[in-house]
Amino acid sequence: MKKTMRLKNTRNLIRSPTLRNWRPLPKAEFSQIKPDATVDMGWGRIIFGHTFQTNQTLLSTILEEENQKRDIAIYIRDVHVLLSMRPDNIFLDPSHTYRLWQHDYKQVNRPSTGGYTIRRINSLKDANEINRIYAQRHMMQCAPEFLLDEKATKLKTYLTCETQYEGRITGTVTGIDHVEAFNDPENGASLWCLAVDAQGELPGMGEALVRHLVEHYFTKSRSYVDLSVMHDNDEAMKLYEKLGFQRIPVYAIKRKNPINEPLFVTQLPEDNMNPYAGIIIEEARKRGISIDIIDEENGYFKLDHGGRSIICRESLSELTSAVAMSRCDDKRITNSVLKKGELSVPRQLMASDTDFNVNLEALERLGRVVVKPARGEQGNGISVDIKKEKDLKHAISLAKHFCNDVIIEEYVEGLDLRVIVIDYKVVAAAIRKPPEIVGTGTHTVKKLLEKYNRRRMAATAGESKVPFDDETKRCIASQGYNLNSVLPSGKKLPVRKTANLHTGGTIHDVTGNLNKELVKAAEKAATLLNIPVTGLDFCVPDMTKDHYVIIEANERPGLANHEPQPTAEKFVDLLFPHTIRK
Repeated sequence: MKKTMRLKNTRNLIRSPTLRNWRPLPKAEFSQIKPDATVDMGWGRIIFGHTFQTNQTLLSTILEEENQKRDIAIYIRDVHVLLSMRPDNIFLDPSHTYRLWQHDYKQVNRPSTGGYTIRRINSLKDANEINRIYAQRHMMQCAPEFLLDEKATKLKTYLTCETQYEGRITGTVTGIDHVEAFNDPENGASLWCLAVDAQGELPGMGEALVRHLVEHYFTKSRSYVDLSVMHDNDEAMKLYEKLGFQRIPVYAIKRKNPINEPLFVTQLPEDNMNPYAGIIIEEARKRGISIDIIDEENGYFKLDHGGRSIICRESLSELTSAVAMSRCDDKRITNSVLKKGELSVPRQLMASDTDFNVNLEALERLGRVVVKPARGEQGNGISVDIKKEKDLKHAISLAKHFCNDVIIEEYVEGLDLRVIVIDYKVVAAAIRKPPEIVGTGTHTVKKLLEKYNRRRMAATAGESKVPFDDETKRCIASQGYNLNSVLPSGKKLPVRKTANLHTGGTIHDVTGNLNKELVKAAEKAATLLNIPVTGLDFCVPDMTKDHYVIIEANERPGLANHEPQPTAEKFVDLLFPHTIRK
């Protein structure tokens, strides 16, 4: 059966119009084109290899790559010959090339979701937002001024996806017109830098950007649109194949440089660590600190440099004492220590195991409450904004699955602010938002949740998704919906009350906007707890104002969640101060 399937796939491949029609540009056509064509993208150049008459000239161009830039040479005629000329300086990029022919594209007339608009870049704010998304996706950034200078040319097309309800840029894509670039006799174009905000809650943004760009070029009578995608980006390849793109035998070459190192260096054991350990290991490696993986599954590793050795579990290191860790681990102790230090904290009461009336009295006294296990992490067992007796019973029962001691805590309305303190100094701050979906008028709540989870899982290396548990169902039901409800177009539906990232929450950097009094409170809290690295959870009406309540402290905060703030850099500075870059 497997043999038959292989033969069938092979026949389909041979019949593919992409492979039938594709060919390297013949040398006879060189007279028609602009020779030695390159296009500056701000983050590097696209080098059109088939426009170079000699391999030596092409190689020289590739080796002229500027510092801190990433050039891509594509459409290489003699890839094997070029690689043999300088294997110490260049490598074959592990990406696939796809082509969409105009005659294969099927336009779809979709009703507007009312959620977003695809438009051209038109302001400095747009350019900064594009760079924010690039940084979030670990892509090379470029000067905002460059994007604005290039926005009106026929050569390049910059598109953005903007939410209609708040005007936020949540995606971008760039196109190059090959006719403008090198007078392409095959009349083509190419797609580059497709990126969608990892925090975006609307479905279909990536597809809308791609469709808008290819339809732009097909309207200009271009014959095809090409793109390059990393070989392991399965979600992107599924999207492209859905739209009609097909693989073609076109390859790219890149320069061996520090930026590209993960693409050509043999994978090391530490490369398989989770993102929270990985970001620290990557920073340590840059400084020549040796790495020994102790327990890959649980994130334990040892760092050694200059006679100093420190064991870490992600951002928890041996520099955090057992006493400091226990103070953060038990939410009752955290609350007590901070309260004695005259910091603002919510009122807390212990849930009774024997007399439920005690718990009801606590609910009546506090009005709206949060029920959570006294010890635990990642939002497990927490129920937020409990108002009714039956919900209180269920919430206490849920919390007991994670800890026998349960806290009934005053519910405080406001923004969920996470502040990272390293070496008793604030390094990063971000607003965490509970997961919410936006209706399309056609999808059920369940389907929208599945789409949301696919995006969050892809953006966080599998670390974040909304569980289909009783708390999610309770939150949805409290707003008059269930999993099978079709959500009206544009309707926002929060699906959890908590903003924990492990249960699907999103995080938005606000480091530069943090009120000075909040900075002082966070640094004082770390000092009172005597913990050198912590993630403090604040509840604030506005991060630019001085009002706050500190909910709890995390002894092992996820530093990767706060990129591009230098959390890993400051963490390694703390561990190995003699490696600090001057």
